[in-house]
Amino acid sequence: MGGLRVISGICKGRKLKSVRGITTRPTTDRMRESLFNIIASKIPDAMILDLFAGTGALGIEALSRGAKYSVFIESNKNALSIINENILLCQMSEKAKTIQWDIVKNLKCIESANPPFDIVFIDPPYKKKIIKKTIENLRKTDSLKKKTDIIVEHSSEEVLQEEFTGYRILDQRKYGKTTFSFFRII
Repeated sequence: MGGLRVISGICKGRKLKSVRGITTRPTTDRMRESLFNIIASKIPDAMILDLFAGTGALGIEALSRGAKYSVFIESNKNALSIINENILLCQMSEKAKTIQWDIVKNLKCIESANPPFDIVFIDPPYKKKIIKKTIENLRKTDSLKKKTDIIVEHSSEEVLQEEFTGYRILDQRKYGKTTFSFFRII
């Protein structure tokens, strides 16, 4: 895959490496730009949690735009290696932490990862029906603030209209085969 880059901020235009093969599905530049236009005012000084981080593009974009710190969690060893390379390419090592972990099993790994978080990106593999379990695991961590924004990127075929315990849906934006669902703690 080619063409993955940082859209805005101090690393604007920086090309990011992608994971070879089909193990990850990076958020396209255009969709990332649309997402960050929606949440732009919330990024400065935010603590970011990037789950199913893939290439790290979402968390790195947030750091480039002024987020304070980002924790990247990914189970795939090759993807985690790419995230670390991308963090180095963008000279963001002091503002980032990577963790290899099975997010669907639990999220105990973030207890020592600088919570509470202001923004959580969840970008799981499409059509695996793991979003609900991921959000339940996130709720159990006690690592979110009252107004934490949780943004789930998912297949438009996977409808997320239900309220998860302790969260409510604020908005949904559809971009072709992809939807961003915005949740907040209640």
